[in-house]
Amino acid sequence: MSFENQLVKWYINNKRDLPWRKNKDPYQVWISEIILQQTRVVQGRKYYINFMKKFSTIESLASSSESEVLNIWKGLGYYNRAINLHKAAKEITNNLDGQFPKTYDEIIKLKGVGDYTASAISSICFNEFNPVVDGNVLRLLSRYYGLKIPIDSLKAKRLVKQIGQKLINKIDNPGDFNQAMMEYGALKCTPFPDCALCIFKYKCVAFKKKEVDVIPIKSKKKKSKARFFNYIVLIDNKQNTLVTERSNKDIWYKLNEFPLLETKSEIHNITKLTKFKEFISGNSLLITKENQKKYRVKHILSHQILYITFHQFNVNQEITPGVHLSNLHQYNFPVPLTNFISKLLI
Repeated sequence: MSFENQLVKWYINNKRDLPWRKNKDPYQVWISEIILQQTRVVQGRKYYINFMKKFSTIESLASSSESEVLNIWKGLGYYNRAINLHKAAKEITNNLDGQFPKTYDEIIKLKGVGDYTASAISSICFNEFNPVVDGNVLRLLSRYYGLKIPIDSLKAKRLVKQIGQKLINKIDNPGDFNQAMMEYGALKCTPFPDCALCIFKYKCVAFKKKEVDVIPIKSKKKKSKARFFNYIVLIDNKQNTLVTERSNKDIWYKLNEFPLLETKSEIHNITKLTKFKEFISGNSLLITKENQKKYRVKHILSHQILYITFHQFNVNQEITPGVHLSNLHQYNFPVPLTNFISKLLI
């Protein structure tokens, strides 16, 4: 039996029972594919269920506020995914009569949709023969064919796309084939596989050459960038504090945070910084070193390590416009700030 037919047969008999596989509704498949980018299925399933409860249709997503969408997305990371979902839903509702586009060429025009997502939706929902290329597929096909091109390179992705195109054209159901490749990579051809149980072990080049441990090849890992975030947490006598919205698009775009000073190294006494003095003076506040509290946390992202310090000060003047501490849960804070707030309110 050919690789592609054997793979699809395995998928039909072994696929996981996942909520977005109940039907071929493009809206549901779209939401699941965006959520599962950079997210494991175990975690993504919970977010998908909550998301669909809140926004069961494209119209309900489009008519919601961006803040509502970000609130449901809280803790999932890569928040631009949620922002782009919201924008695309508005585009579909306002300019496409609420009808989800039905071809790869139309789907890929949606905000936040790339080749992988457009290929997945067009094949699963509309039977188009467009192969998907994600981490699972790159790993599976690299081992099966013995490819030794770094999988994080554009060259490797193009080659795997070409291989996938030849394979998908040989079968009847492109949607099942794409899901089969992703499923097999996720469950069987994992980073540390049990090759003795693999249905392809006698055909897999990496297994036959005893190179499973070295394939797929990755480029040298880039060193994570260290960043030092200093949050200024001011609390007045009425338990009000200052909350801002992050405008930088590097991380946590449009999420809420406390006033932030980013520095090149760890700061032990922030009151000596010129920028801190300017901030306090600009807000007409008066603090003393004696009432300062500090909380430190290390937060690791994909290519960044954040060394976060919360500098907490009590101030005598009333903070206006301020947010009462009891209302902070209504805002969309990143995970490390949410964790700090939970300690702040104890």
